[in-house]
Amino acid sequence: MNKRFYVTTPIYYVNDTPHIGHTYSTVAADILARYHRLMGDETFFLIGTDENAKKNEETALKLNEDTLAYVTRMSQTWKETWDKLGITYDRFIRTTEEDHLEAVLKFFDLVQKNDDIYEGEYKGLYCVGCEDFKTERDLTAEGLCPLHNRKPDEVTEKNYFFRLSKYKEPLLKYFEENLEFIQPEFRQQEIIKLVTDYCEDFSISRQNQNWGIPFPLDPSQRIYVWFDALINYLTGVGYSKDEERFGKFWPADVQIVGKDIMKFHCIYWPAMLLSAGLPLPKKIYAHGFFTINGEKIGKSLGNTIDPLKLLEEYPFDAIRYYLFSELNFGSDGDFSEDRLKEMYNAKLANGLGNLCARIAKLAERCELDLPTNDFNLQDVSASYHESLTELKFHGALELIWSQIANLDKKISDGKIWELSDPDLKPILTELISELQIIINELQPFLPETAEKLIKQFGGGKVVALAPLFPRK
Repeated sequence: MNKRFYVTTPIYYVNDTPHIGHTYSTVAADILARYHRLMGDETFFLIGTDENAKKNEETALKLNEDTLAYVTRMSQTWKETWDKLGITYDRFIRTTEEDHLEAVLKFFDLVQKNDDIYEGEYKGLYCVGCEDFKTERDLTAEGLCPLHNRKPDEVTEKNYFFRLSKYKEPLLKYFEENLEFIQPEFRQQEIIKLVTDYCEDFSISRQNQNWGIPFPLDPSQRIYVWFDALINYLTGVGYSKDEERFGKFWPADVQIVGKDIMKFHCIYWPAMLLSAGLPLPKKIYAHGFFTINGEKIGKSLGNTIDPLKLLEEYPFDAIRYYLFSELNFGSDGDFSEDRLKEMYNAKLANGLGNLCARIAKLAERCELDLPTNDFNLQDVSASYHESLTELKFHGALELIWSQIANLDKKISDGKIWELSDPDLKPILTELISELQIIINELQPFLPETAEKLIKQFGGGKVVALAPLFPRK
């Protein structure tokens, strides 16, 4: 019986267009979704947009647009970007959709019935950029939000609160009993310290805000965007609408997030689920940040990189390769277009591309006719599967490129081009069987390239084609 696999990315604010950082999270989930489909698992991959945030409303006002019209237009931009990049999502969710509203209200009712919502007053700081309540310990010495380099707003509001403090001990117990829940492991230690030191009730409503989901206990207020947004992971697989599908896919197997939103996903989210009596996701994986040529990514710095602009220079498979071979998923890293070009030429043009060209040319010369290969991922090495299961993408790619180097060395050391065609055929058939394993392993990472190579080396007469990766 095939397994089921459910993977999510963060849903992204629509106050700006996608950049390479968003692409990093999304491609990571796409790699996992492709891998599990190839393994025969029934897979669901959710992405989408977070549209109920105050920052979205503020941007719409600056542009003199109706807020709903603005978020609809921007959401379409995000969707079109992922479509152009070949992201294989199963649902693109918008938090302004009707079924999400129904899911939020159903979830809210469960939490309220558990006596985990109460009325109080919030007096403190709020960063619109983070859509997060801040304390002095969260700010720089100058009193600025370290992520957005701006002073948070001072806010005094009558709000409704979620009893997060009630779940301090249950959360710590859960973390202790489920060591794989937050990954990488060092992130779990960060979260345990936060829960131990600062597990405080948090406001789940906002006064003086016209945009968002009306708060059920006071329609003059709006539900705090993070309380609403996190529930999208339930909505996406049918919560409140399709209980059969929800029962099939929830809890999520892997939820990919950036380290800047760990607090919401690793503390608020599990506590909310415990309150509502729902299972927790099996794994939350928080990846690091990356800089651009050593500088933090930021609109104010003018260094955000549009993935669609990169497509004008490089095939997207090259970008996918760079992101997950150069940057160790889970840790911080740096994105450099100079380094991208260097790796493109060294690893793709001169490495994989040159190897395939050499083999194809020799196979065409001796009119080699291959048996059909079904490219079954279940036939590859245990270390490859382990790397994918543990989200060690860097390790999987290192394994593949070591196989490429070894195969290239066999051809060079054996000087097989000097052999007669009858002597060459059996040796070349064996070498191509090794190449087919490499092609198989490439499928989740470089899908367009793997598809071309499957057509070229998947059975029948092999024909030499144009270079896979022309040198830059």
